[in-house]
Amino acid sequence: MKAALVGTDGTLLHEARRATGRKRGADAVVETILAFAADLRAHGEEHLGESAVAAGVAVPGIVDAEKGIAVYAANLGWRDVPMRALLGQRLGGIPVALGHDVRTGGLAEGRIGAGRGADRFLFVPLGTGIAGAIGIAGRIEAGAHGYAGEIGHIVVRPDGPDCGCGQRGCLETLASASAVTRAWAAASGDPEADAADCAKAVESGDPAAIAVWRDAVDALAAGLVTALTLLDPSTLIIGGGLAEAGETLFTPLRAAVEERVTFQKLPHIVPAALGDTAGCLGAGLLAWDLLSTEVSA
Repeated sequence: MKAALVGTDGTLLHEARRATGRKRGADAVVETILAFAADLRAHGEEHLGESAVAAGVAVPGIVDAEKGIAVYAANLGWRDVPMRALLGQRLGGIPVALGHDVRTGGLAEGRIGAGRGADRFLFVPLGTGIAGAIGIAGRIEAGAHGYAGEIGHIVVRPDGPDCGCGQRGCLETLASASAVTRAWAAASGDPEADAADCAKAVESGDPAAIAVWRDAVDALAAGLVTALTLLDPSTLIIGGGLAEAGETLFTPLRAAVEERVTFQKLPHIVPAALGDTAGCLGAGLLAWDLLSTEVSA
């Protein structure tokens, strides 16, 4: 877990990290979150001379932000956790905002990161899976049921690998960091090889690595063109572990997207700027938004 005290302008005043302890079960994870938040608030009181006035928390899985409930997270094992109410009680009744981790990271990238100044953007982190956050006029579109932006489950190759969602050939089975890791481990014969190793091999001119990388980039471009056809963003922000390959990813990706567009306008395709602090910053922005909404109400 990553946490921070965030100023009104998005400045990180203090950062901390702590293990989730998920092996101890879902209830233990929730308690760890609550204790972490309380410790962070105490740090502000002791070292910054004032208490936090609101809190934001971003969690993975299915989130009902309106009701403040962390509905389901497969990797953490929880269901229907009233996270907003629990945090509010632990933090002395201050306002609490709950958000989805990717959409919250996208909020930060859009407002104070790589998408600053863009009225319409799409944030796509390429990690274990592939998700997305749709930015519109400074806010993130969650959709009618909280599922907006799930670009990783656009089918780009109908005859492709099985996906955990039940479909075949989903984008994340072909172009996520995990997918590249699997493909390169098989192609290289090294079960320990990962996506970063593949990128290095591409840079050194290894033909097998270039083939694996090209397949992933082609699949990613196909998914992104579908997304930009629907959303028409001015900026496309690519983050996550795969984006750490820099121009080894971005140069062929920009070319592959450009080859596929016909009538669509090409967005600026840029790397994410905030790294793994995006979630903390986004949670802080959610908290400040909560306060500004209350004041205006």
